[in-house]
Amino acid sequence: MPTVDSTITVSAPIDRVYDLCKDIEAFPEFMDDVREVKILEQTEGRQVSRWVGEVKEFKRTIQWTEEDFWNQAERRCDFKLIEGDLSAYEGYWTFTETPDGGTEVFLSITYEYDVPLIGALIQGLLKKKMQANSDSMLAAIKQKAEG
Repeated sequence: MPTVDSTITVSAPIDRVYDLCKDIEAFPEFMDDVREVKILEQTEGRQVSRWVGEVKEFKRTIQWTEEDFWNQAERRCDFKLIEGDLSAYEGYWTFTETPDGGTEVFLSITYEYDVPLIGALIQGLLKKKMQANSDSMLAAIKQKAEG
């Protein structure tokens, strides 16, 4: 399965960045490709959420439900697909304090999108889109945290 990784350094304290990322229902307010996020279940350190995203290049809306495990002590979130348009979707976020008091955010996503008769060219375009989406998500978090 393809994996995409993204990293960004944010000039904001780690607690602010971590809390911003935990507030997933606010993502549509500052992320262009995210139309809706709704938390369906929430307990200490665990969330189940339904997402609606837009893939403008393919003129498609995709939906999925994921389970997130937030570890405050390790400043980490692991997530995995429960159901949705993707065949597989899992990964993790890590948050590391930088020497100057900022935060390095790392996002890794492993995914699979099975479409009958999809060719290698389309798979390549999809990987580029997933990478661009991950980079865009981190850039939006940086802008929100620093603003």
